[in-house]
Amino acid sequence: MDLVHTSLLEALKADPGLQDRAAEVLERDGDRAPLALRKAGVEPDLAAAALTLADLRRHARAKFGDRADRLYFTRPGLEQATRWPVAERRAARFAAAAGRVTDLCCGLGTEALAFAEAGLAVEAVDMSAETAAYARANAEAMGLAVDVQVGDALRTPLADAAFADPARRSGAGRNFNPADYSPPLDELLEHLRGARFAAVKLGPGIGHEWIPEGAEAEWVSVERDVVEACLWLGEAAQVERRASLLKAGEWHELTGTGEERAEVGEVATYLYEPDGAVIRAGLVAELAQDLNAHTANEHIAYLYGDELIETPFARAWKVEEVWPLHPRRLKALLADRGIGRLTIKQRGTGIDPAALRKQLKLKGPEEATLVATRIGESHAALLCGEA
Repeated sequence: MDLVHTSLLEALKADPGLQDRAAEVLERDGDRAPLALRKAGVEPDLAAAALTLADLRRHARAKFGDRADRLYFTRPGLEQATRWPVAERRAARFAAAAGRVTDLCCGLGTEALAFAEAGLAVEAVDMSAETAAYARANAEAMGLAVDVQVGDALRTPLADAAFADPARRSGAGRNFNPADYSPPLDELLEHLRGARFAAVKLGPGIGHEWIPEGAEAEWVSVERDVVEACLWLGEAAQVERRASLLKAGEWHELTGTGEERAEVGEVATYLYEPDGAVIRAGLVAELAQDLNAHTANEHIAYLYGDELIETPFARAWKVEEVWPLHPRRLKALLADRGIGRLTIKQRGTGIDPAALRKQLKLKGPEEATLVATRIGESHAALLCGEA
């Protein structure tokens, strides 16, 4: 255990007034906040800890809303912590199937708090004594009963339901290979076989080859930002693939096999860009069917249709013109139309939008979107407007 960090955490917990003062001076004085607290008689280490907490709480509001002002964070813990609406939704799925849950690799305790609020009895475990202390502090701050222990996730006996969020960062940075997670994903999946109902949270870039047979793989996006993947195991698996989107406070789900392929056709009146969760889940074909749309290249996840259908699973543009993807020609065409503000999107062409923008030397009062992509095997530029 890091006694220095743990003692500072205890000191912060014991002095809510210091927490409030730190937040105030950080807001008011910025970089001079440490001096302000030291002048008020706060010891340098404690002042630094209070200001760090205040800064982390400020950043945590994007994930936790107002409850962030009561919670305790570390920088690595906040980076990996689940957004509260996502944790809350997952907890509801657990609560519908079980009464007790083991939370492995609990980190700062976000999932444990959501499980407890959903009415589950929670046993939370983390390898780090310091991290476990933060999880306990957060449970206390929220007035929730969570049993937090220090232990090895792979040796922890499991309740009827179990959840895990393996560490995906090390001293060298983010680990993209699941074999390098802590604990390694393959060993963790084997251990979770001991629970009837289980799930493991993963980074959104997880490869489909890591999905066990019979598991449900879910990708989650929040306001168009793909934030995580989740494997649902055992009796928790309901479908093969799921894309779950939170938009304007409302959840939307698209499900399917992940094996279907959309029909290929020509550019049509409207272009749809599927949400990243739909693309990662391999559900573009299912979305195409719902939209009566098709792709123009089987490897590129843009969809085209002649009918504008409102959907939470994609953004839509109206295709105004289709041009060859030649920068000099594009420059002249855009100048003729007085387009000086241009959003450039690309998929499947390898161009650098920033470099292309410099070549175009845009001028004029009009605004548009230019989509660089492939139609069949040809590179094309689609001039688009609002749908």
